[in-house]
Amino acid sequence: MKDKPAMSQNTLAYIESVIAERRKASPEESYVSSLFHRGTAHIAQKLGEEAVETVIAALSQDKKSLESEAADLLFHLAVLLTDRGTNFDNVFAVLQSREGTSGHAEKAARKNKK
Repeated sequence: MKDKPAMSQNTLAYIESVIAERRKASPEESYVSSLFHRGTAHIAQKLGEEAVETVIAALSQDKKSLESEAADLLFHLAVLLTDRGTNFDNVFAVLQSREGTSGHAEKAARKNKK
């Protein structure tokens, strides 16, 4: 396994590399591998569960619980992105492309493209 980077944006890249490595393991031995083995629908469902748990933690006003659930959410999002052949760098590129555009204008532009 690779050395851990300092906790920063590089952490997401490190998590993606760990996910790619563990994906190759036996589903009986690796939680990550078991997620991939069960397929996209299961991974997406797991992400949804983590999203709901994050919302509940936010509403409970328990900061530690929120941080823990947000970490689970990001982890499962990384698994889903990997499963679908993309990554956080591509997501960050989308965010960068929206920089300087008002949220309302950006949302309207997406509606017009449909």
